[in-house]
Amino acid sequence: MKRRTFIAAAAAACSFPLATSAVPFVPPLPDFEGPGLNASARRSGRRFGCAIKSSQLAKDPPFTAAVLREAGTIVQEYELKRHVTQPAPGRYDFSGNDRLIDFAQQHGLAARGHTLVWYAMNPLWLQAALPKAAPRAKEALLTGYIEIAMRRYAGRIGEWDVVNEPVEPNEGRPDGLRAKNIWGQAFGEKYIDLAFHTAREADPNARLFLTDFGLEHASRRCAARRAAILKLLERALARGVPIDALGIQGHLKPFREPFDERVFAGFLDEVRGMGIGIAITEMDIADRGGPQAIEPRDAQVAAVGKAFLDVALDNPATSSVLTWGLSDRYSWLSTYPDYRWPDGKPSRGLPLDSDLQRKRLWAAMAAAFDAAPARRASIASEGVPA
Repeated sequence: MKRRTFIAAAAAACSFPLATSAVPFVPPLPDFEGPGLNASARRSGRRFGCAIKSSQLAKDPPFTAAVLREAGTIVQEYELKRHVTQPAPGRYDFSGNDRLIDFAQQHGLAARGHTLVWYAMNPLWLQAALPKAAPRAKEALLTGYIEIAMRRYAGRIGEWDVVNEPVEPNEGRPDGLRAKNIWGQAFGEKYIDLAFHTAREADPNARLFLTDFGLEHASRRCAARRAAILKLLERALARGVPIDALGIQGHLKPFREPFDERVFAGFLDEVRGMGIGIAITEMDIADRGGPQAIEPRDAQVAAVGKAFLDVALDNPATSSVLTWGLSDRYSWLSTYPDYRWPDGKPSRGLPLDSDLQRKRLWAAMAAAFDAAPARRASIASEGVPA
């Protein structure tokens, strides 16, 4: 708790209610020549990484150089989602992810696996087959894929998002689980147990994550999602489900929903109290709705990014921070209808701009890493290359 009286200042530079604090934080300009974000993260026993695509590495050497300068971990943006990797029954295509994992190993980077079980991005054949399958065949459609994917990358992928986005309290289920979910419809909450137990058997050395979004803001929507995820974790852990960590995606929307350091810190403390780890797995900041002028918008984005990371990194259970992309050149925020700017200009919600230059957000993230207290758990103990 000792840093929280200070970190409360971090987002007050914004003209929108991003925090409860009142002392302004002025994000510094970035160091354009110094070591990357992962070097800053490593000082406290943590790590920084980003989501990438194999096509970016193949076609954009300057971007590849930026990844190697900034990141110590990579995760697939889409090349391990099941609609890509299993386009037909019994037919698998891991070629895109193979290229990413080969790249990681060549350069000494750690790798995460995203994602094994998700309500979205399932192939059409699977969506049609699952409701009609006999019980054993139905279970095999879930567990068989996990076994194949994890065994393929055993020893090369150290962390897996085993179950992604399981809760949605607004859909009306009393347990808070997502109702529009083929896995929940097929198995109920048991699908989470099946997935994690299978994952543990497939690769006993991998760190297993349950991940979700909408856990960050001080809004009614996020409060309901936090309550649902905490109750789900309590039930699952009581049943002995081998969940090692909660992945908090960190898709911040500061110009739509307020961020409150105390609310978020309290949530992280509850998760830590369950005896599991924490990671920020998909951080970015939607800047639509902020100032039209770039300089004040960048300052406000950086301020809320610093506030968010100061709280996250103050918790000793937080092991890593990954952004969903590294450069605005490839950000999904620039194309997604809810977040893209009407004038077609790119979103500025990632550490590097479209020209691969470090922004104020980069500087704010580096400052948060530099100020973070040291963790007792070592990177090596979590199966990550030193």
